[in-house]
Amino acid sequence: MTPPTSGALDGLRIIEWTDEVGVWAGKLLADMGADVIKIEPPSGDPTRAYPPFVDDEPDPERSLYFWHYNTSKRGITIDMETEHGRELFKQLVAGADGVVESQPVGSLAEHGIDYADLRESNPAMIWVSVTPFGRSGPRIEEASTDLTILAAGGIAWMNGYDDHSLPPVRGAGNQGYHTGCHYGVMSFLAALLYRDVSGEGQFIDVSAHASCNVTTESGSYSWLVNEATVQRQTGRHASVNPSMPSQIRCADGRYVNTGVPPRKPEDFQAMYDWISELGLIEEFDQAEVLLLGANGPRISLADIQFDEMVATKFAAGRDAVTFVASRIGAYEFFSGGQQRGFQVGIIYSPEEMLEDEHFKARGFPVQVEHPELGRSFTYPGAPYKLPASPWSIRRRAPQLGEDNAEVSGELGLDAAAID
Repeated sequence: MTPPTSGALDGLRIIEWTDEVGVWAGKLLADMGADVIKIEPPSGDPTRAYPPFVDDEPDPERSLYFWHYNTSKRGITIDMETEHGRELFKQLVAGADGVVESQPVGSLAEHGIDYADLRESNPAMIWVSVTPFGRSGPRIEEASTDLTILAAGGIAWMNGYDDHSLPPVRGAGNQGYHTGCHYGVMSFLAALLYRDVSGEGQFIDVSAHASCNVTTESGSYSWLVNEATVQRQTGRHASVNPSMPSQIRCADGRYVNTGVPPRKPEDFQAMYDWISELGLIEEFDQAEVLLLGANGPRISLADIQFDEMVATKFAAGRDAVTFVASRIGAYEFFSGGQQRGFQVGIIYSPEEMLEDEHFKARGFPVQVEHPELGRSFTYPGAPYKLPASPWSIRRRAPQLGEDNAEVSGELGLDAAAID
């Protein structure tokens, strides 16, 4: 089953030999049009056993986890513990534009199949290694999980609640691994541009731990530069100094994030008008302060702690946002706030997000056919739109060994060479 060609990376072939740490990078490249050939052991990738399963029927071909991470890829089985398997790998790499791997540090060199061993056969190859702590340093052999990478990278410390008697909260969905993979993909694209000019490939060594650490906004630098520790805050950026709460429960019991309250004169006016349109202006006891904000200069956050009037206006704006949210439903607040230029968002569950009319209009939920089941399933689709080189899920994840014969033929081998 050869995937149709389309996308920004159409024409590129990438060999992927990853575990959980690097698999996301392969998916991103495959959905951008690259021909990604995924290598699995004959017994199958361990993540095929990860739940949940379609119709709650455990089966290596029904893992939703495996499906999600392996769209648009072709799949082959190679026993890399054998000399025959390693020779097949060398042949694949010799004709590829790139390699994405996340194998244990040192294991490839031990068998003579690392970048340094294979570079001579393909000098234009771009090799991306995504590992927990990179290829060098004192922690390279340290055991890790997505949770420990998020913790060691500093991200977990910055996520949680205002109540610091509660522990930090881990971001779900393999965010530590994903962060490393995003840096791997961005680096691959940069290396691709360099290769277009120089003709040379290169080796890219990605540490998921370091990737997380440079993704902590000002958290790491607040300590490194100023020796100040940021504090976790409910639904808000971690900060050295606490900010005002922004998660509000609406009249229908659902929650929204109110973002930054009015600061510009036109924002104060818009908030005053919104309360008036709802017929509630007589109930809001700070309406006159909103008008002061509407007829005054823009508020600077730096002045709040020094200027009592600025602090009063800012507090009135925040109270106005909370007041409106408490009187109407979450979606009405979300859509009404967005229409008036306020950076507010409704707090969705994943399934609610897929039903949002905005996401539907952009084509984010997509149907992916699974011919072997005679059904199609809704997947999260393109995170961005590139009109001239569209992103798309071109096929469902490969079944175990599904493309062995096809890839064997492309290598000029007997159909059973890869089994």
